[in-house]
Amino acid sequence: MPVELFGLSVGRTKKEAASRNTPVEKKAASFVLPDIDDATPVEAGGYYGVGIDLDGSLSGETQYITKYREMAMQPEIEQAVEDICNESIITGEQRFPVALNLDNVKISDDVKAKMNMEFNYILRLLDFNNKGYEIFRRWYIDGKGYYHMIFDPANNKKGIIEMRPIDAAKIKKIAKVDKEIDKKTGVKKIKSVKEVFIYREKPADASAIEIAPEAICYYPSGLYDASRQRAISYLQKAIKPLNQLRMVEDATVIYRLSRAPERRIFYVDVGSLPKNKAEQYVKGLMNRYRNKLVYDANTGEIKDDKKFMSMLEDFWLPRREGGRGTEISTLPGGQNLGELEDVKYFQKKLYKALNVPNSRLETETTFNIGRAAEITRDEVKFQKFVARLRKRFSELFMDLLKTQLVLKGIITLEDWEEMKEHIQFDYIADNYFSELKDIEIRNERMNEVAQMDPYVGKYFSAEYIRRQVLKQTDVEIKEIDKQIEKEIEDGTIMDPQAVQAMEMGIGEEDPAAAGELPPAEGGGTPDPKAVINAADQRRGEI
Repeated sequence: MPVELFGLSVGRTKKEAASRNTPVEKKAASFVLPDIDDATPVEAGGYYGVGIDLDGSLSGETQYITKYREMAMQPEIEQAVEDICNESIITGEQRFPVALNLDNVKISDDVKAKMNMEFNYILRLLDFNNKGYEIFRRWYIDGKGYYHMIFDPANNKKGIIEMRPIDAAKIKKIAKVDKEIDKKTGVKKIKSVKEVFIYREKPADASAIEIAPEAICYYPSGLYDASRQRAISYLQKAIKPLNQLRMVEDATVIYRLSRAPERRIFYVDVGSLPKNKAEQYVKGLMNRYRNKLVYDANTGEIKDDKKFMSMLEDFWLPRREGGRGTEISTLPGGQNLGELEDVKYFQKKLYKALNVPNSRLETETTFNIGRAAEITRDEVKFQKFVARLRKRFSELFMDLLKTQLVLKGIITLEDWEEMKEHIQFDYIADNYFSELKDIEIRNERMNEVAQMDPYVGKYFSAEYIRRQVLKQTDVEIKEIDKQIEKEIEDGTIMDPQAVQAMEMGIGEEDPAAAGELPPAEGGGTPDPKAVINAADQRRGEI
């Protein structure tokens, strides 16, 4: 029987914590189950119901997960998974591979600072800077991930003190459904749904541990089977192409081994000998002329093993009297042994099932560091696929961050429900792809600005160019203006007006031509307008 342990109330009332039922209780009654992803529904009855096949469900999960892990050991799958994980989690930098983005969250700066501090604490608990690649790879292959969040039982306000990964093959999400019969219609209505996790060390174990959902951090892949009761891995689509590829490769090897060598056909004239005598005569010739020496590849020795028949044996066929007599002919080997089009087809099909560009299949293909326009459409689609993976993987950080913030009293559950849609996570992008793309876009925008600059004040405004051409937001415009003013005051950059005055061809005898500006009235910082006026007077352009 399952043993209930590790119950925890996170931001719930005492009544809600005692039941730990889903909000189905508070909604209108229905005979249809709510949408519960990756949870096996179990109708409650007695202590834990009747007919709960925990062993069957968990065993099924184990078989699928074991299949995924075996597939990940295949060279083609391993290469594709490595490409996906390398693009998703960029390590080796000076900062964490992922950062919390609260720009769209309307809260105070003090709360934002606390949230960033707690998020960095979570990353340190996960050791994400060193183990981020392994965590993501395990989640991608298994199709789901679990962490046991450990708290201080004496003081939950300390938050999460430790996190331990759970093998996905040993835990299963269960939805315990409590039904009641409607007296008017006689239909069973859903009274409540209680979600729990069932953990067993081995699938054959009779005992199980029931764990409250608040103590488990669960982040699925986002892909489900038709019943939506089991989260599947991204490798699910690759099962059939991988099996087909392996069968084609095995068939190719067998064909080449059997058809590669040339073999001889001996037509032996047996005259009018009876059948038994003819067979003995042919067999005697075979033993006399066949190659009796065998090379042992394990020991490097040459052995005389007449009893073993190899696939490279010649054919000995008797021929009756009246034929063409004894004849020796050659059976040619296979003529199309160098063709691998079928193997390459299934390799491309396998990579397509994994959403990896086929160009990455060829390891000798060079990466183009040229213009971003030369990047193929498949690479663009692959980057979008990586972005979706990161979005689904971020459920790990969302669950951990919510638990940590609520336990430490920084926010409430109501606050979290309001802000969770605006919380984002910024991953370190691949420098080669993202930088090339950004540089190319920025260059094209600056070329357009250079072409439009003579018409500023006539057909276009400066604000129009900043918003429509450079695509600067209101926040960016204010921030950039503040930075420019600060840098002019600090002397980091020169005032554009002063630079313009120097570029107007002032003589060397003028102090401005030598890099000095005329002093302002009463001393202090030189007035750029005075420089422009002096230059105009000298050039007669008043």
